[in-house]
Amino acid sequence: MTNTKLDNLLELVREREAQFVNELKPVDTQDNAQASVTLTTLKHAWISRKSGFIAELMSLMSSLSPTDRRAFGQSVNTLKTKIETAINEREEKFNKRKPLSSIDTTLPGRALPIGREHPLIRVRQQIEDIFMHMGYEVLEGPEVEDDYHNFEALNMPPEHPARDMQDTLYLEMPIIGGSWGLHRSTIPTIQATAATLLRTHTSAMQIRYMKSTAPPIRIIVPGRVYRRDNLDLSHTPMFQQIEGLVVGEGITFADLKGTFDAMLRELFGDVQIRFRPSFFPYTEPSAEVDISCQNCEGRGCPICKQTGWLEILGSGMVHPAVFEAVGYDPDCFTGFAFGIGMERVAMLKYRVDDIRMFYENDLRFLEQFPPA
Repeated sequence: MTNTKLDNLLELVREREAQFVNELKPVDTQDNAQASVTLTTLKHAWISRKSGFIAELMSLMSSLSPTDRRAFGQSVNTLKTKIETAINEREEKFNKRKPLSSIDTTLPGRALPIGREHPLIRVRQQIEDIFMHMGYEVLEGPEVEDDYHNFEALNMPPEHPARDMQDTLYLEMPIIGGSWGLHRSTIPTIQATAATLLRTHTSAMQIRYMKSTAPPIRIIVPGRVYRRDNLDLSHTPMFQQIEGLVVGEGITFADLKGTFDAMLRELFGDVQIRFRPSFFPYTEPSAEVDISCQNCEGRGCPICKQTGWLEILGSGMVHPAVFEAVGYDPDCFTGFAFGIGMERVAMLKYRVDDIRMFYENDLRFLEQFPPA
């Protein structure tokens, strides 16, 4: 009779153990806060000295003989140890993270710093937006170029000064054939060549585009360009440039002038604009474009060297030799090309007197430009 009662009680212990395992399972999938509440509840329900399941089992020992009490007591104590170990292991696991009680949820959150656009990126986007509203397409091209696209096809003969090592960064390794992507177009494969260099302008992209596209054309090509310049207040070996091309039937210098009149007024506001005769091997006639000095309003100051004018870009009508190099008939098509230095525009627009500040990543400088 006694053994039967002991067996029943031992079976009850096993049932309680299975019950605890089932109640413990949800803890493993709960977050720190939920798990803390569940473990506290399990402690009170199972190992509380007065009302827990273990205390309830221990109270049944009085109905057993002294011999059976030992066996039953060992079984209950084993279950109690298992329960304590399981709860302690999970508490240790969740306590590795900062306890919920140490966080004051009533405190206001910390404000994250607001990111800002770099002034050069802002200028680039402004110029791109202006030209895109005029119907231009924005292209991108390779920074490593060959001599033909960078010089020869742009009507720069071998004796042109820009080919000199003092101005151009040549590379010893040739360009390996590959495709260059651009927006909405496909660029032909660049073949290996002995004369490779870091591009001195983005006009080489105009040659590639004209070879693969029939007029009419309206494109701008922004990107980094490289020249062998010493780093100083107004020069850097790498700088940003946007160069553009318009080709079609009946394009005249009046179209060029009207384009820049609209673009520069949109970019700088109400400024005076003048065109000065100049020379570029790939345009004829050529012109430098100036705007009235915003610092002195055209009266003359050290920034404009007392002239009242600031040079902003170079431009001109595309030379017939360039059209012939890409297979266009210069008797049927005309066009104009231009080049704008983004650092130059940013320096004038934001009155920055040292080009190096754009590349030093000094937060004291960059934080002066409010978020867009």
